[in-house]
Amino acid sequence: IMASTCDSLIEDIEDMVSFSDPTPQERQSIRKSIIPRSRKKKELMCNEELQADSLIPGTQKIWMKTWGCSHNSSDGEYMAGQLAASGYKMTDDPTEADLWLLNSCTVKNPAEDHFRNSIKKAQEQEKKVVVAGCVPQAQPRMDYLKGLSIIGVQQIDRVVEVVDEAVKGHSVRLLGQKKDGGRRLGGARLDLPKIRRNPLIEIISINTGCLNACTYCKTKHARGDLASYPIEELVERARQSFQEGVCEIWLTSEDTGAYGRDIGTDLPTLLWRLVEEIPEGAMLRLGMTNPPYILEHLEEMAKILNHPRVYAFLHVPVQSASDSVLMDMKREYCIDDFKRVVDFLKERVPGVTIATDIICGFPGETEEDFQETIDLVKCYRFPSLFINQFYPRPGTPAAKMEQVPAHVKKQRTKELSQLFHSYNPYDHKVGERQHVLVTEESFDAQYYVSHNKFYEQVLVPKRAEFKGKMIEVDIYEAGKHFMRGQPVEDSKPFTPSIAAPLQKGEVSGLMQVNTHTHTHAHMYPYQMIQYKILLAVMYSLLFFWPIPKEDEFFRYGMN
Repeated sequence: IMASTCDSLIEDIEDMVSFSDPTPQERQSIRKSIIPRSRKKKELMCNEELQADSLIPGTQKIWMKTWGCSHNSSDGEYMAGQLAASGYKMTDDPTEADLWLLNSCTVKNPAEDHFRNSIKKAQEQEKKVVVAGCVPQAQPRMDYLKGLSIIGVQQIDRVVEVVDEAVKGHSVRLLGQKKDGGRRLGGARLDLPKIRRNPLIEIISINTGCLNACTYCKTKHARGDLASYPIEELVERARQSFQEGVCEIWLTSEDTGAYGRDIGTDLPTLLWRLVEEIPEGAMLRLGMTNPPYILEHLEEMAKILNHPRVYAFLHVPVQSASDSVLMDMKREYCIDDFKRVVDFLKERVPGVTIATDIICGFPGETEEDFQETIDLVKCYRFPSLFINQFYPRPGTPAAKMEQVPAHVKKQRTKELSQLFHSYNPYDHKVGERQHVLVTEESFDAQYYVSHNKFYEQVLVPKRAEFKGKMIEVDIYEAGKHFMRGQPVEDSKPFTPSIAAPLQKGEVSGLMQVNTHTHTHAHMYPYQMIQYKILLAVMYSLLFFWPIPKEDEFFRYGMN
């Protein structure tokens, strides 16, 4: 457990000042009897003690690690941006960092295990630690979180305040929900500073939470019920991103299909507004949607996915092909609903990519249930399939159900993985000529990674002039998860960005304070730290500066 300079937790920054503390006016009246005296300069330098913290927040190095989904990645980008804008230096080297900011995922046990081990490692190295993400939000009283500062998933706009206090040795926990007139909001403002992991890709969270109550899901405990951002705020964020050189936008949330149900709108309405803002050659990728809510919008969704500036890609998790298992999961759809979504989109959006998720070994899953899932994969041959062995998450209804034996779960996971790797979804595309958008570097640093209209990965030669461009390639090789493309000789790269992209690590979204606003609540973090320094200086002067005697006012010409 990390040492703390105070025994009790500070629930909020405002709690640093107690109601019992004297006000500035009371301090002033107390000092009426103080008689100023002169001191020799030498005595002042030798004997006067510095009445301030030896650690000045905003000067330390911070290493941040994020686990989990693109929503978590977006939160991490926002936290990094605010900290950098406040003066902190973000580093890629955990050993040189003064503080570790660990942004967690609660979906599966292994992710939480990595998170817990990282906390232990940080403490062994005597690093300051601040934790964020879904794990501490869902279970802040876990023993291994004792004494640590926590940033709740809806409090990421206050990361600078929490880190400031953690640097000084205080433990602060901000876990509240953001509300407006009693209505829960989507979260922190979208116009906060951020550092994009990839300067060419903007991740926008369109809503938080969901309308489901899946029996295996721990994320619901952290993200809560559905809360959507207004369309105008999302459109403005997209517009700003393109002005900063972004050429690809990812829309993310726990369930994009449910967007807007809490604020009287829907996903297609948002998408049509966003499409108007996308420059030619730039692309939009839609995130995960559950079957029940996308069913109502299939006609409109097909039109949107056919739009030239929208990837013909949709991630629709099925989890199981057994209606019995789906019922135990409380997924609120049957397998025929899922098939209707896939069949409709495949018919109306030729070549569309449907990605899906499957859980192996959910409690009560029989061999017959699992065989139905195998048959579904054989039928659709999903090009992108996320296979997960079931892990009971503490506090979920599924954790209390009768579990499938571990060796059975492992065997089913292996069998489904073998089926998935038995087919190559891209072999028939060899010889095709495609337009692809180049956005990043491959893991082995040998190629640039691009995506075609169907969000299929195409590796292209690593030439600087291709980065952030739409290029034309001939497909000459296909693997399980990718294709390789040779640039067409006579074709010139097209630049979709309307501005030069930011440099890697550069802070996005730095804006000026509204001069008509007289409260620091509207300041950005880098302005907040200036405000706090000014405030500290003013209080120091008030507390330590001697008050002249009455006759001294005349001497200073103040009569």
